[in-house]
Amino acid sequence: MAWIFLLVAGALEVVWATGLKKLGIGFTWTLGVLTLIAMITSLVALYAAMTRLPLGIAYPIWTGIGSVGSVLVGVLAFNQNLSMSGIVGLTLLIAGMFLLGSDAH
Repeated sequence: MAWIFLLVAGALEVVWATGLKKLGIGFTWTLGVLTLIAMITSLVALYAAMTRLPLGIAYPIWTGIGSVGSVLVGVLAFNQNLSMSGIVGLTLLIAGMFLLGSDAH
């Protein structure tokens, strides 16, 4: 169950990061409140995951999911260009998350 909470927390991190980007383009109260709800819910889900997973595994994977997901949203929704070094970086992040996760007991 802790891993499900961690995946939800990471996905919600992508949601609120995307919300912040969209708020920078044009502020609306509805989007602001939804972004804040996503932030709080992400932290609550991270807390739930950390009750069972070590800090050194849960936190880096949470931020890694947020990082990889945010780059993908940037490329797909905001026309961000991704160079070959960016692709290699994303691949290394994903590999690092899997390696950290495999160390969980």
